[in-house]
Amino acid sequence: MGHGTHPTTPASNDLHRPHGSTARPGHPCWIDPDTAGWTYSSLRVLHLAPDRHHRLDTADSEWIVLPLSGAVRVHCEGLDLDLHGRPDVFTAVSDFAYLPRDTTAHLHSPAGGRFALVGARCERRLPPRYGPAHSVPVELRGAGHTSRQVNNFAAAHTFETDRLIAVEVLTPGGNWSSYPPHKHDQHRPGAESQLEEIYYFELRDPPGSGPGTGYHRVTPSGPHSHSDVLAEVRTGDIVLVPDGWHGPSAAPPGHDMYYLNVMAGPERAWLIRDHPDHTWIRDTWHTEPTDPRLPLYTAPTEGPPR
Repeated sequence: MGHGTHPTTPASNDLHRPHGSTARPGHPCWIDPDTAGWTYSSLRVLHLAPDRHHRLDTADSEWIVLPLSGAVRVHCEGLDLDLHGRPDVFTAVSDFAYLPRDTTAHLHSPAGGRFALVGARCERRLPPRYGPAHSVPVELRGAGHTSRQVNNFAAAHTFETDRLIAVEVLTPGGNWSSYPPHKHDQHRPGAESQLEEIYYFELRDPPGSGPGTGYHRVTPSGPHSHSDVLAEVRTGDIVLVPDGWHGPSAAPPGHDMYYLNVMAGPERAWLIRDHPDHTWIRDTWHTEPTDPRLPLYTAPTEGPPR
């Protein structure tokens, strides 16, 4: 599929991909442009058992290796990028590795773990690099019951890539994030950028509770868009956003919600348009305090020995 083509938009019932529905050997999640029905964005979740290896051929895409749990060594073009990782997404910011297109990387995890492979088709070939956890900007966004934490590890303004934008969002139980609903599906210079987006969800279950269930909404914005989607999301679920208004992401009371956002498009810029019926909520943020449960954690002041 060429970069200039416009693939068929997925049907509404294809936008929510429950845990395991996209699995391939060793990968509980596998989303690429062909399976998503679009042009740029990819996400794979790799499960490595202790002392196992994985080969990643980057092909026409740039990739970031982001530990969800565990540590991993990434070997690429003569470099050993040792990722200290973290116990899980609810306890720490992680370091990460950037891999260019048209190369091969080898991953090895002595203790095993789960690793997000975040990708985007691209043109420029940048060098492989290590992204330290202490350099990840941690932002608190919103206020009151719309408070959330954003780990901007590969936001457009924090880390250089060709096409890829990726951030992590942590929402305390009972709060809404991705709110007000917004969209980024048209190229309007200086006002809105065209970006495909993937949401990958995890929920933290307190001791003695059952699995948490959150909600995420995607609504159409034009004549070629999909139907409304209100997805009941659990750990490991994916929601695709090819276009349209999306949000809120609602975390159930008592269960903190995490999601990994992967975005890419013709222009590497995060320019969004709020839904006009809900943008007023931003005007209330200066009158409400940030949820005192945030931040769930901060970036370390310095990195581990390498």
